[in-house]
Amino acid sequence: MAGFELYAPRDARDRRTWTAAIIILGVVFLTVASIIPFIPFILERIAAVKAHPELAKHPVRPTIGVVEMFLPTALQILFILIWVVLFERRAPARIGFNEKALSRFARGFGIGCAFLVAVVGGLWAVGVYQVDNWAVWAKPDAVAFLTIGGYALLFMVQGSSEETFMRGWLMGTVASRHGIVWAIVINSIVFGLLHLGNIKPSPELWAGAGNVALFGVFISLYAARERSIWGVCGWHAAWNWLLGIGFGLEVSGLNMKVTPLVVDLKDTPGQPWWLSGGSWGPEASVFTTAVLLIGIAVLIWKGALRPGNSYSVAESEASTGA
Repeated sequence: MAGFELYAPRDARDRRTWTAAIIILGVVFLTVASIIPFIPFILERIAAVKAHPELAKHPVRPTIGVVEMFLPTALQILFILIWVVLFERRAPARIGFNEKALSRFARGFGIGCAFLVAVVGGLWAVGVYQVDNWAVWAKPDAVAFLTIGGYALLFMVQGSSEETFMRGWLMGTVASRHGIVWAIVINSIVFGLLHLGNIKPSPELWAGAGNVALFGVFISLYAARERSIWGVCGWHAAWNWLLGIGFGLEVSGLNMKVTPLVVDLKDTPGQPWWLSGGSWGPEASVFTTAVLLIGIAVLIWKGALRPGNSYSVAESEASTGA
């Protein structure tokens, strides 16, 4: 399939980073961003070891709090935007940050919540989960509700960072060169591979990473149909937030130590891992696989793979005289 511009017209002065370089740079940006919050700890530790060399024999692990978890994701968005604007000489709209930001984000957030409720509700209905406790409603507390609201904002940043990298920068650039099919395939495979370190090797890991790649296909089709990443940023934020903070379940193998908003669920003893998702959480469940496949089929049926009103490379270059 010929390349086409997914989110906005291409200007004659635009540069497009090589596909392999985008993947490498994205990982580098995240690695650097992940180190920055720990710089004070590293400097303090170096000073302490210089003053007391015997401390070198007793390694100390840094405390990982909310800042250490979420600041790197905000920095990754910043690094990508700086690269796109300064090196590639492209506007943020070229990687999907275009018009109707609020309405698209809100709609995506609502649809993401609906999908997550369908998955968790379906698993609960077949007996996979049982109620551990009634979460914040057992003892309503203003601080608990503020914490939950704060995590909603943080997950908006976290989800948006992955979408900026995967569906915005990587997918948009590959589509510009090779078309939407290759763009979806490449970004989804990379997305799945980047989650392979979340838990120890196990059947749940392979199933979970496979469903993450399948989620990449689904959310890529959503972005392609909407011709924007605002909606998928909202969808991704809602899914992660409601899964981990709403129901107290694992998010791709990670457990959030927060009193849930809706209800605190736990696995019913004796459930097979392929149905419950095991240590990865419901994202590794075959039920999630089915929901994603249905979503993919619906989006394809609605024309997500057809360029439609997208900006073709030829038209964009012709309009700028390139």
